[in-house]
Amino acid sequence: MSSTRGKFNSRIGFILAAAGSAVGLGNIWGFPTQAAGNGGAAFVLMYLVLAFCLAYPAFMAELIIGRHGQANAVESLRKISTTAMQKRFAFIVGFGGILCAALLMSFYSIVAGWMLAFTAEPITTAVGANAASDWLTSQSTSRNIIFTLVFTVLTVYIISRGVENGIERWSKRLMPALVALLVSLTVYVLTLDGATDGLKAYLIPDISRLFEPDLIVSALGQAFFSLSLGTSVIIIYGSYVARNENLVSLSASVTLIDVFIAFLAGLLIIPAMYVAAAQGVEIFSADGSLKSGDTLVLTVLPALFDGMGSIGVFVGFAFFSLMSIASLTSSISMLEAPVSYTVERFNIERNKATIVIGSLIFATSCLIIFNFSTLFGFVIALTTQYGQPIIGMFCCIFVGWVWHRSSLLEELKAGNEQIEHQLFWKIWPWYTKLVCPTAIAIVFIHSL
Repeated sequence: MSSTRGKFNSRIGFILAAAGSAVGLGNIWGFPTQAAGNGGAAFVLMYLVLAFCLAYPAFMAELIIGRHGQANAVESLRKISTTAMQKRFAFIVGFGGILCAALLMSFYSIVAGWMLAFTAEPITTAVGANAASDWLTSQSTSRNIIFTLVFTVLTVYIISRGVENGIERWSKRLMPALVALLVSLTVYVLTLDGATDGLKAYLIPDISRLFEPDLIVSALGQAFFSLSLGTSVIIIYGSYVARNENLVSLSASVTLIDVFIAFLAGLLIIPAMYVAAAQGVEIFSADGSLKSGDTLVLTVLPALFDGMGSIGVFVGFAFFSLMSIASLTSSISMLEAPVSYTVERFNIERNKATIVIGSLIFATSCLIIFNFSTLFGFVIALTTQYGQPIIGMFCCIFVGWVWHRSSLLEELKAGNEQIEHQLFWKIWPWYTKLVCPTAIAIVFIHSL
């Protein structure tokens, strides 16, 4: 191997890195948009149920596979396989997760580039560069390529620094800044006229919509996307965790942080929508459906900021800075998945592997940009609605059906000697073996 494997130096380093992977545009862009378009509080309630009942057990499964394997996703899965067929299946699942992470980053970088452009727009507006402001906020191939490249380069730089000096160090810097900005903006928006109506829509569920098939599929996809499941990312991060860490509490901490920030983002975005509506911005179509859809934060919120006068420039800059930070904390984990495999499988130096893979992902992003109407929505659906749940389900199958129960217990006991006598061990193994794969499969099949 060309370089020594990295590791997280502290418990808080892992929690912030894994939470940073989980907390991204999926929480701050995707979650409020999904909630607004799928019944508001009904979606929130279903998301919470699925996050803890399906996503958390799957998160735990991926994390323990990585910690046991101490290697990239493919090798970690192979280490718990005993037959030739299982090892072939391990390659398909592990490499499938790596491809899923790379595809995620290819469209994610485009959206993150939009956030960077909108972060720059208040600055050009403040200095009177109106032409530049119009270019930054208008859909164009040139803008998309330039800012996608800028974002990709930022991600490549952090990953090239390694685990301790790159992922962990920058997660410790970016995550506190993200939370501080999110809380500050939420408090401010809730003081504005119209915010109360948004709170009602967000917090009071319409129970009749709770079991709508589309709502359930969207909530499951959102739970898996926001926790970075089914992408090999958590397996990789697990491989950097110290052997004496309690994986049960680590997984719970990351899941709670992820859900909390998604919920907090909804407290910001959905009331902000109704504030904008009170100012005359059209939010919903005549049939009650969400009008802006996936471009909600790029249409509704800038209109809201414009209506605030001079303070809107500062609020807009703060909000899109928040979105850019959230994008970066997630993208570094997406890039780490293929980079770690390449470094360990082909014995390539990390800097070179990072640049090569970053370039390939950027090329894929350009392909999507040049065929935007055809590929953008397709890649999002392929990865978040299909790829991630399926690969997450396979990881549960590995833990439940392939990995020998006694070996699994020994791995858990490395960080918690009393785990065998605790409620978690009495429930999680059979729950991961039977309930999670079955439930995920049912939801997936229904979505087809």
